[in-house]
Amino acid sequence: MKLLALLIGLIIERLATQFFHLRRLRWLDQFMDFGFRQGGQFANWPPLIPVVLLAVVLVLPVFLARLSLGDTFFGFPYLVLAIIVLFFSLGPKDIGEDVDDYCRAIEADDEELIRVTSKALIEDDPPADPMERIRKVEEAVCVQANNRLFAVIFWFVLLGPVGAWAYRVTDLIRRRAVFNATRDDYASSSPQTIEAAQMLQGWLAWIPARLTAIGYAMAGSFDGALTAWRKPEESEEAGSNEHHESLLARVGVGALALQDIEGESIPDRGIRGATTANGLVFRLLFIWAAVIAAMTLYGLSV
Repeated sequence: MKLLALLIGLIIERLATQFFHLRRLRWLDQFMDFGFRQGGQFANWPPLIPVVLLAVVLVLPVFLARLSLGDTFFGFPYLVLAIIVLFFSLGPKDIGEDVDDYCRAIEADDEELIRVTSKALIEDDPPADPMERIRKVEEAVCVQANNRLFAVIFWFVLLGPVGAWAYRVTDLIRRRAVFNATRDDYASSSPQTIEAAQMLQGWLAWIPARLTAIGYAMAGSFDGALTAWRKPEESEEAGSNEHHESLLARVGVGALALQDIEGESIPDRGIRGATTANGLVFRLLFIWAAVIAAMTLYGLSV
């Protein structure tokens, strides 16, 4: 049942692009802000406790829905629930579309559009240097693939729609906490709250990040990925979430094994790097689908 729900969910995810704006879940922002404010009233509590409680409250409706449905009507209601939850857990943006927008901006030679589309992938201000920006975009595609796709699939296979939604909830909380810290009119997201939100999301990302990194080695250059994996961390003081992203970026770019082409222009190099990284992600997606299918056939996944 999970395999069927996953296949249908991924197909819908590719076809229903006009509904992607619904996956931003802006209506949850006020609820999360309320949770941050309530958590701030308990100054003596470890910051992780309010963040965990907020995540539990957001996951609870899906858990109760799954519990109430059971296996009624041959599991059809569960299938519908799983597909809906999976659709809202993936993303919120499609990596392929973001890469296409970035490549079109390069082809149009629109610097402002290139900055906007690369920022959508990097989720931060892109470097001014074109080659450094190209590198950051390639790394971002490899990192975002785990955050938007593979981690959600992992928890869906392990715990069903509750697992997929739990991962997305922790990511939403982390993003909202970081965003609130940049607002002049909002001061409830303390550095401790942000650290706690990143820690919680990092715990759920630990296993899928490493499975994704292993997958990059299988789907791309094994030698390049292995060499990048063995490379030491640039910062030992980085948080767990930063460690995951650094690992995925290093191994993903290593698996690409892109070679310089004599006479290639910077725009062509940018397009080649982004499309190659996107291709690596989709090859890995097929590998994951094959592995999950095999697990289902041999009774290892319900």
